[in-house]
Amino acid sequence: MTRTLVTGSAGRFGRSVVTALAEAGHEVIGVDTAPGTPAVAAAVLPADLTDLGEAFGVMSRFRPDAVVHLAAIATPFSRTDSLTFRVNTQLAFNVCETATGVGVERIVIASSPTVIGYGTAGWTPSYLPIDEDHPVAPWNAYSLSKLVAEQVMGTFARGSKAMLAAVRPCFVVAPEEWAGAPTQSGHTIVERLDRPEIAGVSLFNYIDARDASDLVLTLLDKLPELPNGEVFFASAADALAREPLAGLLPRINPATAGLAAGLTGSAPAFSSAKAGRLLGWQAKRSWRTEIGA
Repeated sequence: MTRTLVTGSAGRFGRSVVTALAEAGHEVIGVDTAPGTPAVAAAVLPADLTDLGEAFGVMSRFRPDAVVHLAAIATPFSRTDSLTFRVNTQLAFNVCETATGVGVERIVIASSPTVIGYGTAGWTPSYLPIDEDHPVAPWNAYSLSKLVAEQVMGTFARGSKAMLAAVRPCFVVAPEEWAGAPTQSGHTIVERLDRPEIAGVSLFNYIDARDASDLVLTLLDKLPELPNGEVFFASAADALAREPLAGLLPRINPATAGLAAGLTGSAPAFSSAKAGRLLGWQAKRSWRTEIGA
C-alpha cells in the first residue's frame, strides 16, 4: 500500500484529494492546522510546516512514499502580502527539502493559474486558450509565491532523486459549493454565473475539486514515466459562463478582443491539453451537470 502524505488536507481541495487517494487504496496521512480532514485518512496531524524542524519531524515520523503539497494561504489579499509570500514560499521549500531528505519518491505541489498575471489593469494574454507555455507575470504576493513554489519544485527536480511536478488547478469548486455553499471568493456559483464581472476577472476558469483530485492521483501514478519537473493546468472542459467567451470575455476584459474569437461554444480560456496528452486525464464534471445535483 502506498503511504501518501497530504498537506492542507482539510482545505476545499485537500478534502477531495484525501478522499480520492483513500478510495484508490492509498494510506493517507493528513497534515493541517485546521480541522476537517476526511475520516478516511489513516492519520491526521496538526503541524506548522513553515517550521523546518517540525516539517522534518512530520516527514521522518511517517516516511511517506509520496507527498501532495496543498497547504498554503489560499487566496490573494486574504492576509498581508508579507505573510502570504513568506508562508507559501517557506511551505514549498520545507516540504520539498524534508520530503526529499527522508527519501520520498514522488512529490506533487499545488501552484495556481494566477501566475499568468490576470486580474490587474493593463494585462492581456499573449494568446488564448492559455496553456503551460504562456508567459508568467505575477503581480501580487500570492501569485508570486506560487511561481516561487513552482521554481522550488523545479530546483528539487533537478537536484534530487525524487520525481516532482506542479499542478495549477483553476478556481476549485468543492462538492458542497454546487449546492449553494459560498466559494473561496465568498460568492456562490450561481452568483458567479449571473454576474459575469465576478468570474470574468479570472477569465471564467474553474475546476471541480474531484476532477482536480483525479488529476493528482493520475499524476502520482505516472510521475516515473514523465520528464521531471513538469507543470500542468487543471481546468474544466468548459468556461464558468452562460454564453461563449468569444463575445463575453471582450466585454469584461477589452484587451482580449480578437484573441477570444476562437473560444467558441463553451470552450474555456485555459487548456488542459497537456494533461490529456501526457496523463490521459480530462475533467468529467461541468457546472451544467453539477448545479442542483
